[in-house]
Amino acid sequence: MVELKTEQSIDEMRAAGRVVAHALAAVREAARVGISLLDLDRVARGVLREAGAASPFLGYRPEFAPVPFPAVICTSVNDAIVHGIPGAYRLRDGDLVSVDCGAGLGGWVGDAAVSFTVGRPRPADLRLIATAEAALAAGIAAAVPGNRIGDIAHAVGTVCRAAGYGIPDGFGGHGVGRHMHEDPGVPNEGPPGRGMKLRPGMVLAIEPMLTAGGTDDYTCDGDGWTLRTADGSRAAHAEHTVAITSDGPRILTAV
Repeated sequence: MVELKTEQSIDEMRAAGRVVAHALAAVREAARVGISLLDLDRVARGVLREAGAASPFLGYRPEFAPVPFPAVICTSVNDAIVHGIPGAYRLRDGDLVSVDCGAGLGGWVGDAAVSFTVGRPRPADLRLIATAEAALAAGIAAAVPGNRIGDIAHAVGTVCRAAGYGIPDGFGGHGVGRHMHEDPGVPNEGPPGRGMKLRPGMVLAIEPMLTAGGTDDYTCDGDGWTLRTADGSRAAHAEHTVAITSDGPRILTAV
């Protein structure tokens, strides 16, 4: 079931989204050669704590997971696509890092992700990240009343495929509200004009995931969480929580 949020509820979700934006900005600023992924998780924890926000990631355990997620951010480096667990790994020159973060505040949740490079970037990585951001922007632009979920999926997928990138099979965005994952699902590829009609009050997490090698295949690490490209190529992830309004899409996880 999809809960349509009131204008007041969307404003309250914006407060949660702002915490997410600040946490991602702080993590990105702290990310440098030599810092560990655990250190980045501590940075995000500090932002959430200062804001009085909870983490919907910490302790989260969906059916597929062998253990609850142990951190407040996902840190996916190089060939890791999503769901990377922060550990002792220290960032190296040229690493491509994707960070996903959520925050719960006042009974509402915000969810967003950003990808960036550390040290001297590879041109190919910059192109991959820019395409993920362009695909996200295209998906957001399609998030208007009267369109359908398939219009968002088609907008995202068209940008990704035109650039020659892969889209991990079976993964995409989702509804957001009182919980991190709600109906409806938001695929990253599909035919336009299909699926649930978009209505004011719907709030969606739109999140393109791209693989540089062009394959849609992936593997899962032994931790049961971290997804990696099957061919070892690099990946990028971009995400915003977006409200459907009569005035157009409203990004709730912007700074």
